[in-house]
Amino acid sequence: MTPLRDNFALFATVLSLCLGLAFAVSVNRLHAKAGSEEQADVLSIGGSVTEIVVALGQQHRLKARDTTSVYPEDISALPDVGYMRALSSEGILSVAPGLILSEEGAGPPEALDVIRGADISFVEIPSAVDGDGIAAKIMAVAKALNVPERGETLAAEVRESLAAAEKRAKTASDNAHRVMFVLSAKDGRIVAAGQNTEADAIIRMAGGINAVTDVSGYKQLSDEAIGLASPDVVLMMDRRGNHAISDEALLELPAMRLTPAARTRSIIRMNGLLLLGFGPRTAEAVTELHRQLYADGS
Repeated sequence: MTPLRDNFALFATVLSLCLGLAFAVSVNRLHAKAGSEEQADVLSIGGSVTEIVVALGQQHRLKARDTTSVYPEDISALPDVGYMRALSSEGILSVAPGLILSEEGAGPPEALDVIRGADISFVEIPSAVDGDGIAAKIMAVAKALNVPERGETLAAEVRESLAAAEKRAKTASDNAHRVMFVLSAKDGRIVAAGQNTEADAIIRMAGGINAVTDVSGYKQLSDEAIGLASPDVVLMMDRRGNHAISDEALLELPAMRLTPAARTRSIIRMNGLLLLGFGPRTAEAVTELHRQLYADGS
């Protein structure tokens, strides 16, 4: 073999080895990226945060959830670490999450302090009561999951659909109903939503008026306050348990008996997460609440 052929053969061998190495590195990087994307290491705390994770196409990364995360239905198959406002650090650490996405308001604080000190990425997602707030929630979740482009697309879609739903609700009726959101009526004591609450926001979005104007937050009301509120409609979450009360029992309470809502037997019950979650389905909630408020065309 001549020197020229020897050099050419050597060059070809080296080139082949380099190409093979480059291909192997490329494949390994692709596998590593795919493995990272498929890694199910996220604990989602808060029903609307979990809905956002799913809407972003990242459900496969969820490892566990809290009790309020019940939509979509198959989410319920994930391990449950407890109610978002009564978490235990032991319960959370037992599922060994790599990332925790937590809706604002989770607690208690001492449990969160332990979790934050456990070298686990913890991202708190801001609450929302309007379209801009929901968009900010979506972008915060998308950033934490490293899918910002999907976040921008989803945020735009949700903002547009909610604006359209609000516009339809506000122009579809001339006589706005006074609505009282009752959080609970345990032992006959009514806790209702005042101003600056999620219930107040969704009522207004749906074309209603919050009947409770003199308090802020969710507060127990006196019989006199309920009479002054004079609701046309009572709105409640559709749930069972210690805080549940039948329509008949609620409307027969002395404080409620003389209200317009009692006279017309007007009670609306809706899924709590849909109604108050302020996530990807809020436009649906606005449309449904408006439909039920003005089902008779008034």
